[in-house]
Amino acid sequence: MTPDAALRSPGRPPRLPAWAGRDFRLLTAASIITSLGNSGALIAAAFAVIESGGSATDVGLVAAARTLPLVVFLLIGGALADRLPRNQVMVAANVLNSASQAVFATLIISGHAQLWQMAALTAVGGTAHAFFAPASEGMLLATVDPAHANKAFSLFRVGMNGANIGGAALGGALVAAIGPGWVLAVDAAAFAVAAALRSFLTGTANLRTEAGGGMLRDLRDGWREFASRRWLWGIVLQFSVVNAVFTASEAVYGPLVSDERLGGAGPWGLALAAFGAGTVSGGVLMMRWKPRRMLLAGTLSIFPMALPPAALALVMPAAGLAALMFVTGVAVEVFAVGWMLALHQEIPGDKLSRVSSYDWFGSVAMIPVATALAGPVMNAVGRSTALWGCSGLVVLLTAAVLLLPEVRRLTRREPAAVHGTAAEEGAGPAQPTVKAPSGGSGDGTAVAS
Repeated sequence: MTPDAALRSPGRPPRLPAWAGRDFRLLTAASIITSLGNSGALIAAAFAVIESGGSATDVGLVAAARTLPLVVFLLIGGALADRLPRNQVMVAANVLNSASQAVFATLIISGHAQLWQMAALTAVGGTAHAFFAPASEGMLLATVDPAHANKAFSLFRVGMNGANIGGAALGGALVAAIGPGWVLAVDAAAFAVAAALRSFLTGTANLRTEAGGGMLRDLRDGWREFASRRWLWGIVLQFSVVNAVFTASEAVYGPLVSDERLGGAGPWGLALAAFGAGTVSGGVLMMRWKPRRMLLAGTLSIFPMALPPAALALVMPAAGLAALMFVTGVAVEVFAVGWMLALHQEIPGDKLSRVSSYDWFGSVAMIPVATALAGPVMNAVGRSTALWGCSGLVVLLTAAVLLLPEVRRLTRREPAAVHGTAAEEGAGPAQPTVKAPSGGSGDGTAVAS
């Protein structure tokens, strides 16, 4: 009998499976809380800029202020996460996020916020996430038995994506009812609660085995791990463009098409909600489906990401657009789970955060460029042509990645189950030494802060 089973009252079914130990529950709960807060805060930040007299360009500048430090500090964050206990890095990042959002909220509520202050505080949040993201990818699956990794990550994603949907809906309503400043204050409180939960994590040991060295040596070691796996850098290169053009379609072209041709913001909100529902459904699917060739299944699932830009180019009715967004959300989750499992199977645990930082860097670096160029490209070639270009790039790059034998052949290896969770045994997941690559995750597949 496990300790968790002994503590349950007779006849009461467990709320989570027996393999979901204490550390897994803490990580999942913390991520659900921050996802709820973050989803509302993204809406609140945009409306805070608008209500302070800012223009659409100002909204874009504040949004870009978060992405730039994320790109700049990701590699350092990955190296640091492999040198220090990862839970401590995550807690420190959450505390920094909480403080920056609290100051942001205070300025908005007091009515004294200036554009440069909002941009600076958003940049602080991006910097914190640059350190959080690589550490979190090195922690989650170390808290469960490797035999349950597929179900664990899928369950985690279901909770996180469900929170994103609920947080966006609740955040929008709260912004209208009580103002953006108070929604930002709620987000600050959510980060504080998450930091407190993560401070109780016990599975803190990194799997580092080599002798100590400087930060530059750590970055070089991480680069060698990254560059030696063709499947890894191949998919990251693919996603550097796929993430960029998909984000440009979603953030720039989608709202414009909806406003001009579909009847306003409502249809686009429905489409985004359908995408979120798709990600939840995809997570549920992946709790049961364990494709043997996980990278092949994941890469094939990227083709549907070409559908939303094509639907916008055709000005498909709102119901059809929402249906395609739902399918895309399901497909994205299939890739997300397969990708994360490939990383944990193929990358040595003591280098996982550094490799994840290169993955993150490649996956988000082109997003600010794409969103900045979306308007000029549309003005030069027309919106329909720009959208077809986005769709075509997704198809071409995904087909190109399938030419790599490692992507088609990388096979899941089923680990033998052990008694107790990895956290209880004081060890992380098994780390085979197979030389096969893994691919780019980006915001859509990485663990949320």
